[in-house]
Amino acid sequence: MKTISSVVEQYIKKKPFLQSALAQGIINLTSLSRIVKPEIEEELGKEIRNGAIVMALKRLSDDLEFRATHKIIKVLKNIGEITVRSSLTDYTFLASDTVLVQQAKLLDEINANQDIFYTSSRGVNEINIVISNSMDEIVERLFKAEKCTQKAENLSSITVKLPAENVSVPGIYYFIFQRLAWEGIVLYEVISTTNEFTILVDDDQVDVAFRTIKDLKAL
Repeated sequence: MKTISSVVEQYIKKKPFLQSALAQGIINLTSLSRIVKPEIEEELGKEIRNGAIVMALKRLSDDLEFRATHKIIKVLKNIGEITVRSSLTDYTFLASDTVLVQQAKLLDEINANQDIFYTSSRGVNEINIVISNSMDEIVERLFKAEKCTQKAENLSSITVKLPAENVSVPGIYYFIFQRLAWEGIVLYEVISTTNEFTILVDDDQVDVAFRTIKDLKAL
């Protein structure tokens, strides 16, 4: 049998931003209850009082804060080294029979200069390369026969080392990216390994992005 609490919980779970804001106690529950009331009544097939929805939201917010946010914050407090690199270019090439050959040639060039920032990822249809802009001329020479679908310049990367337990706690990436979204940070790329992730942002947003991630350690 459906209850007000169960229907309200399902409604909130379908709206991640709302769920997180509710867990942090930054939403007026009375105002929210008025907004969600029509959908809750439709789901239950009867009229209900605003006060009943408010009580369900209150219990849910307390529960969400304990179940999810507590575990996530425990991991974020142990964030390790945060590394920033600037003056980067982001290339996207269509996948082809020859693009990996050219990428191997690029790696030979990079091996001769260990100060170069380089990272790459491959999807089903395209290959992405992020590299120090001092290598732009070499990249464009090696990949001149490839189809470049996007080139973005004046970018910076922020690489974050996560504690090993990040793989066992759901919501870590969502929590971080939510904070960045709230600050209006546009992510050009997100590249991750098991215990690290790198984001690519505009040079003029890197300071705000760095501060936002650093502040997570103090939650």
